[in-house]
Amino acid sequence: MPKFGALSSKSNVSLSPKLIYLVSLSLLLTTALLSGCAGDANDETAGWSQNKLYVEAKDAMDGGDNAKCIKYFEKLEARYPFGPYAQQAQINVAYCHWKDGELAQAIVAVDRFIQLHPGHPNVDYAYYLKGLITFNDNMGFLGKLTGQDLSERDPRAARDAFEAFKTLTTRYPESKYTPDALDRMRYIVNSLADSDVNTARYYFRRGAYLAAVNRAQRAITDYDRAPATEEALYILYKSYEALNMKDLSNDALRVLKLNFPNSNILVTGKRADADENKPSWWQIWRK
Repeated sequence: MPKFGALSSKSNVSLSPKLIYLVSLSLLLTTALLSGCAGDANDETAGWSQNKLYVEAKDAMDGGDNAKCIKYFEKLEARYPFGPYAQQAQINVAYCHWKDGELAQAIVAVDRFIQLHPGHPNVDYAYYLKGLITFNDNMGFLGKLTGQDLSERDPRAARDAFEAFKTLTTRYPESKYTPDALDRMRYIVNSLADSDVNTARYYFRRGAYLAAVNRAQRAITDYDRAPATEEALYILYKSYEALNMKDLSNDALRVLKLNFPNSNILVTGKRADADENKPSWWQIWRK
């Protein structure tokens, strides 16, 4: 996730949230003043009260006009930095950037809110939003269009989403966002396990049996409760068999039968939960 400042890794200087806020506020005020000097005549919000500006910004957000939402909420924070809507404006800017597909800006905005207001009553929502942003970042336009599964994409964003959801569920177990975050965490874990198994399967089919063993073992070790473990054990068994390592092959087969007694994978080569007709993850949680 983006970090603020450009301090050297050798520096021992640490900035307090209060100082960061004052610096950010100064930049916002400077921008607002420069913008005002450049064209108050063209600013439709000139002369609006903070209540009027908030209502118009909220209407833009609710109506899906994300560009106007961002513009108005940024003006609201800059003009009334100590007003009752300033902190809400910050998190709403992050939300509107996300809905507008500006994921990097959304992450910057939500990280800024978390860093400036770690004790805010709605910081649980900020972590939830951060998870949503990175969760959907892993999808991408082509992923939405083709139905590409999370396990077939770069897993880094999925891991970032998992960490944000984990922070939420650990620090705020009673949050109303926690149940959905837990569901998403389970899905991410299963998808990361699938990603490793996909790689193990790729190696196995190309005769790279040792590489297949290593990747299958990683899936079993890291995601031992994921459904993909069934196929990981099968690949482990078949890879050891191909390497003529009979003892290890028999061990893998024994563990497979013990943990999946009703499995047909030895006959079909596919695990029980493999269903080509089930909806992709993005179809379940698409925005």
